[in-house]
Amino acid sequence: MANIRFQALQAVLTRAIPEVKIPFPKISDFFAANVFDKKKMKEYLSTEAYQGIVNSIEKGEPIPRDLAEQVASAMRSWAMGKGATHYTHWFQPLTGSTAEKHDAFFEPTADGAAIEKFSGDALAQQEPDASSFPSGGIRNTFEARGYTAWDPSSPAFIMARTLCIPTVFVSYTGEALDYKVPLLKALSALDKAAVDVCHYFDKGIEKVNASLGIEQEYFLVDIALFNARPDLYLTGRTLFGHISAKNQQLEDHYFGSIPERVYAFMQDMETEALLLGIPLKTRHNEVAPSQFECAPVYEEINLAIDHNQLLMDLMDKVAKRHNFKVLLHEKPYAGINGSGKHNNWSMITNTGKNLLSPGKTPKNNLMFLAFFVNTIKAVYEHADLLRASIASVNNDHRLGANEAPPAIISIFLGSQLSDVLDEIETSRISKKIKDDALLWQGIPKIPQILKDNTDRNRTSPFAFTGNKFELRAVGSSQNSASPMTILNLIVADQLKKFKYDVDKLIKKGEKKDVALLIIIKKYIKESKSIRFEGNGYSEEWEKEAAARGLPNIKTTPRALDALLSDKSALLFAETTVFTEREVHARHEILLDSFYKKLQIEARVIGELGINIILPAALAYQSNLVENVRGLKELGLSEDTYIAQLAIINKIAEHVNFIKSNIDDLVAARKKANNIEDLREKAIDYDEKVKPFFPAIRYHVDKLEQLVDDSLWPLPKFRELLFIK
Repeated sequence: MANIRFQALQAVLTRAIPEVKIPFPKISDFFAANVFDKKKMKEYLSTEAYQGIVNSIEKGEPIPRDLAEQVASAMRSWAMGKGATHYTHWFQPLTGSTAEKHDAFFEPTADGAAIEKFSGDALAQQEPDASSFPSGGIRNTFEARGYTAWDPSSPAFIMARTLCIPTVFVSYTGEALDYKVPLLKALSALDKAAVDVCHYFDKGIEKVNASLGIEQEYFLVDIALFNARPDLYLTGRTLFGHISAKNQQLEDHYFGSIPERVYAFMQDMETEALLLGIPLKTRHNEVAPSQFECAPVYEEINLAIDHNQLLMDLMDKVAKRHNFKVLLHEKPYAGINGSGKHNNWSMITNTGKNLLSPGKTPKNNLMFLAFFVNTIKAVYEHADLLRASIASVNNDHRLGANEAPPAIISIFLGSQLSDVLDEIETSRISKKIKDDALLWQGIPKIPQILKDNTDRNRTSPFAFTGNKFELRAVGSSQNSASPMTILNLIVADQLKKFKYDVDKLIKKGEKKDVALLIIIKKYIKESKSIRFEGNGYSEEWEKEAAARGLPNIKTTPRALDALLSDKSALLFAETTVFTEREVHARHEILLDSFYKKLQIEARVIGELGINIILPAALAYQSNLVENVRGLKELGLSEDTYIAQLAIINKIAEHVNFIKSNIDDLVAARKKANNIEDLREKAIDYDEKVKPFFPAIRYHVDKLEQLVDDSLWPLPKFRELLFIK
């Protein structure tokens, strides 16, 4: 087994840096070349058909089947002109990854020849097997029918000579079986609620889109070393491994010079992404060794999430060409930073105004404050639901450690905005208003709020960063649709309540601006406990958060309870984003995924420990025993081999502990497997099985420090973390 490790290291040392060929000198020359975007639609479609698609994208109008025929014909002509031979409905089932089934354009004819064909029906709808994807009991094995349906708001693209058509995925009985359907419903709800509130300030606003920029963190590891680590290969993280003597403690990797092999990968990956219309703008070294980040320009949220899902798939494919493996696990290495997916969220009107960007005048600031304070209130009211939306077995390893935010959902605003809200909360609102200017006499600090009005707080799960909120708690491997569905949903619900409260005051005779300020002031006071400007890692904050009544749910099975609470049930029923059946299905799917991932990790720990680690340790122990026996035969005193005896005893202690605890781990796993209730099974895996992991790891890592390096079977952190 030791040979595998050194063969992997040899492969790393002989890697050549691949040449990167960029197809055109300027990015603007080839950006979105492989996307059937509006520009290409205008070229390939009739004016009527083009306008129909635009109306569908911008106004949500349905597309008639005759128009779908025209679009399908145009898509096929364009795609075949780019070398495509197949098409697929590209969708996002509840596995967390994407899915696709490819069909050829060609169809045989009666005379034995063939033609290329792609119909409007094939564009609009297809029928994958719904029972083979996670459904939470919505679909049984004998109930296989499900549908994918075209989402015209996300443009088709070509990848690997295949026309990919973004779609939603629903069951035969109409329930959502994907991430996109609830997201689109939440975005529609936000649009309507936000437009209604906008009309207090500007009647010309007709639409509000949520915008999103997703910063994607990831690790790279040489693929030969990855393949020599069964734990990385099977679980995405290292279950064993002593921290390297040098890791991130010198803080010399962050924003440092990008290694040549990595730079070649980044250029190649970015070129492929840009061809697919993914507007990557930023790349840099992250904090941990071999950790990196890329970030796009902000986009409409549905498109941004599609692009992020596509990007994760693309990164993995391109990495293999460069003999790398992309690690998107939230915590692939113990003791150093994990990876997140920072979701930068805002709301943009059809007039181009960012509703979370402070204005230069009091009137604009009132509009900003309305949306700003309602967002804070929404997160305060549904902090547990937002926590549930980012819950996973992977993220449980990351939250609260090494610059990841804690499991306590709090909001960081920065001193200026906190002072503004405090001023509004304590100020007297004059009700004798003759003109707008008098409205502000009691609030002297409000007239101008600077754009760069906050510091940055890496320990805050939800931070305001000038003209947007940044949800930092999303895991790096997660589909952002889940937390973004919840965020847009709760803000939409809160804006509806805000309008109701304001209108009620107006009906009682209050002037509009007074009514707005009265309700804003009320919400500021009610939601104040979720605002926190300090260190989210401190023990003091845990105690203070508890005193404030903020939930601190550290593990996924218990965090997911929020999905089924009475408050959440009322929210989902009123907004119709989830049916009761869909919520229960998602709860079941998430619990199922949680315990199965821990089950896999437990099995891998057992296999690695018994079949790989212990044999290596015992082989070295045997070498030492032979050494001691030889020294004894020479008649040397025990003082001569006291060090060898100490190591032999230490190895025996660690080996015995590992074997004993793996046996107990297996027994605990088997006991958990017999629990029928899914929530109880997940909790048992979390609280009875998972606790064996760190204890076994500790003793394996101690063996790594004792055993002869040439006999140690697994690539070590010092080899995995530093790209050669």
